[in-house]
Amino acid sequence: MLLKFAKWLVGILLLPVCVVASLVFWGLLQAVAQAHGGATVLPVPALALVGGFGLWMVIFALFPSPARSYILAHELTHALWGLMMGASISKISVHDDHGAVVLSKTNFLITLAPYFFPLYTVLVIGLYYLLWLFYPVERYDLVWLGLIGFTWSFHLTFTVTALLQRQSDIRDQGRLFSYTVIYLANIIGICAWVVLVSSASPADVLRLTERATYRTCGWCVHLVNVIEPRVRVVKASVMHALNL
Repeated sequence: MLLKFAKWLVGILLLPVCVVASLVFWGLLQAVAQAHGGATVLPVPALALVGGFGLWMVIFALFPSPARSYILAHELTHALWGLMMGASISKISVHDDHGAVVLSKTNFLITLAPYFFPLYTVLVIGLYYLLWLFYPVERYDLVWLGLIGFTWSFHLTFTVTALLQRQSDIRDQGRLFSYTVIYLANIIGICAWVVLVSSASPADVLRLTERATYRTCGWCVHLVNVIEPRVRVVKASVMHALNL
C-alpha cells in the first residue's frame, strides 16, 4: 500500500515534467518552422521519417492489424529489459490475442518498457549500424529513416491501442505513475528524433527546456494560489461540522 502511494505521488510530481516536455516538443516544431521561413515543406530527412510514419498509419487504418507481431515485440521487450536488469527468463509465450513472459524478478522499468521502448525501431537502427561496418549504407539513409518512421509508428499505434484496454502492467504499477512515465519517455524520444532529422539542435532543447520550466513553475504557483483558499474553506467547514 505504501509503495502504491509513493508511485502515485511520483506520478503527481511527474505531471509538471510532462508539461515541460510537451512545451519543449512544441517549441522544437516552431523552431524548425521558423528556420525554414515558415515553409510547410519539411527537410528531406524529416519527410522520410514522416513518410514512413504515415505509411504505417494508413496500413493500420485500412488493413487487419498484425497484433501477434506487436505481442511478440511486447513480450520480447519485457524479456530484454529483464535480462538487462539481471533477471532470468523461465518462459515466453505468444498467442494471437495475448502473451506472457515469466521472469525471476521485475520492476517498473521492466513492466513498462514495452510502452516506451520501440523494439522494432531499435532493431532497425542496430541493423543499420551493423551493415555500416561492412557496406556504405549512407546512400540509403532516407530508406532507413522511412523504416524508422514506419516501425516507430507501429509502436505508437499499438501502444495507444493497448493503453485504451485494461492492462495488468498498468494496473500493477498504478495508472497515474504508468501513464506519466510512458508519456514522458515517448515525448523525449520524439524530441530526440526532431533534433536528429531537422535543423533543431541540442542547444535549442536546453533553451526551450529552461523556458518551459520557468513557465510551468509559474503555472504551478498560480494553481496553488487558486486552490489554497478553497482548501482552507473546506478545512474550516469540516472542523466546524466536527465541533458540532
